[in-house]
Amino acid sequence: MQSDAATAQEYLSELDDGRREALAAVRQVVTDNLPDGYEETRQYGMISYVVPLGVLPDTYNGQPLMYIALASQKQYMSLYLTNVYGDESVENWFKERYLATGKKLNMGKSCVRFRKLDDLPLELVAEVVARTPIDEFVEIYRASRSGRR
Repeated sequence: MQSDAATAQEYLSELDDGRREALAAVRQVVTDNLPDGYEETRQYGMISYVVPLGVLPDTYNGQPLMYIALASQKQYMSLYLTNVYGDESVENWFKERYLATGKKLNMGKSCVRFRKLDDLPLELVAEVVARTPIDEFVEIYRASRSGRR
């Protein structure tokens, strides 16, 4: 879905009722569990939770570094978990825990795709959001950029 909404609330208001309710519920889980320091913004057409430029000004593209994002796509909704993509041990933990819930995992590199809220284990979403403090995420990013990964 293309959107020029300036805020998360505006973005959600553009969605049909089912998607609005689902993404609002996921957003609530994210904001309730987000470690200190990350900020909610709109980035790349999504609701994004980022490392502010004041904390990490030297990103590869000059934009705040995305930690988590939510989006409504044409065929599904997406939850982007860059802390899962950026750390192999977290990725393995997440996939194992997701599959243990009995729910089907539909995931790209960092993108978990879901069609309805019941497809997403919200308790696990809460855990993975809370898992990476901002200073640790910045260090993982810097290590990946310097080849120390």
